[in-house]
Amino acid sequence: MTETKLNYIAGHWVAGDTNIENRNPSDLSDLIGHFAQASAAQLDEAIARAQEAQRIWAGYGLERRQSVLQAIGTELMARAEELGRLLSREEGKPLAEGKGEVFRAGQFFTYYAAECLRQLGETADSVRDGIEIDVRREPVGVVGIISPWNFPTATAAWKIAPALCYGNAVLWKPANLTPASAVALTEIIARQDIPEGLFSLVMGSGRTIGQRLVESPGINAVSFTGSVPVGRGIAAAAVQNFTKIQLEMGSKNALAVMEDADLDLAVTVALGGAFGGTGQKCTASSRLIVHHAIHDAFVERLVAGAQALQVGHALDPATQIGPVVSQTQLDENLDYVALGRSEGAELACGGTRLDRPTEGYFMAPGVFLNTTNTMRINREEMFAPLTAILKVGSYDEALATVNDTVFGLTSGIVTRDLARATHFRRNARTGVVTVNLPTAGTDYHVPFGGRGQSSYGPREQGKAAAEFYTTVKTAYIAAGVPA
Repeated sequence: MTETKLNYIAGHWVAGDTNIENRNPSDLSDLIGHFAQASAAQLDEAIARAQEAQRIWAGYGLERRQSVLQAIGTELMARAEELGRLLSREEGKPLAEGKGEVFRAGQFFTYYAAECLRQLGETADSVRDGIEIDVRREPVGVVGIISPWNFPTATAAWKIAPALCYGNAVLWKPANLTPASAVALTEIIARQDIPEGLFSLVMGSGRTIGQRLVESPGINAVSFTGSVPVGRGIAAAAVQNFTKIQLEMGSKNALAVMEDADLDLAVTVALGGAFGGTGQKCTASSRLIVHHAIHDAFVERLVAGAQALQVGHALDPATQIGPVVSQTQLDENLDYVALGRSEGAELACGGTRLDRPTEGYFMAPGVFLNTTNTMRINREEMFAPLTAILKVGSYDEALATVNDTVFGLTSGIVTRDLARATHFRRNARTGVVTVNLPTAGTDYHVPFGGRGQSSYGPREQGKAAAEFYTTVKTAYIAAGVPA
């Protein structure tokens, strides 16, 4: 019998009302395990205990908090091979990406371990005589974290680490598609010197546990990464209690390829941005905006490159693209292929389900040609190994097309022209801009987030995280006159 992995509620591993099954999307015969689903009562208990534990944790000395985060990060990096294999097994990304994600998650914790010691305030003189002012940041309180399946360890880490760094308690509801990675990270956190109840893992569906979490008056802030519709629902629920929210949602990222671009570099950047992580990235390059002067040559090389990508089992060293995460996701992807064709786009390659030695959710990377920016495949986030090429006649048209979207997470340009690159950096209406690099891939020590329907609330990562995970207090002090 496969062991059932439990929730971690208020300092104890506990069973839930029901269990779910977790299978390997590369090989459906591989049962990873069964995972308990938390009950409403367990969630309520976790919230109540978190409120008590948070006050204790906030009183810990800075070095004591630092050592906790340092230990978590160090263990993640040391176990990147083992935990990366588990991540790839349940999510489907190639093993090298899985190991890299776990190592990066460790870096988030070690970065915020150092930030524990950099919590500096400000001082000021009052406009009134004899009064001094200090401004400092204090913990926001109890933070609910709802993380996605596409980066099950890294995205969770870049939320959990700053939450703990700045003195908060955490209730974490991970995606039900990737519970094994969530349990593995929780096991590491649970071994640390933290107050009982400071950190809880509450696995469950978004409709039940997730909804109750964001509606709870005991939650002071909610950080969410996922879809726009779910983000809207969280915002509507959170405002009833005026809960602080941070939402990272959809995207429709564009890469502009200019006529002066290094063609080999442009194709490499586009392939990595469009198909890395099987296209299941919020930063994926799903729109490729190409100058007409190099359009045909670019298309020829891009299609050849897409067809050459090795699609297979995530743990096979030769694999460059793993399976998509689930049958539901695969069905949605294939629906977008049919939609693109019905809109008049030409599918130059891929876009089909593939058979492999093991039964899994494998899909050939697809490239659409002859598309316009009014097509739904260029308006909606597909979250698939699919990209669409749009032909433009000038840099100005390319920039206008990049900005013609309700989203605004990332954008990029491939060019040798410094003036164009500089103009693009200043005028692309996205939270992240890249030059001669894929739109996917960000550093952990600088802000991350977008505009429009991509993001709502303060930025994530780096020092910017303090804006969400803390609240500002301004103190006025009249010390009097020395005797």
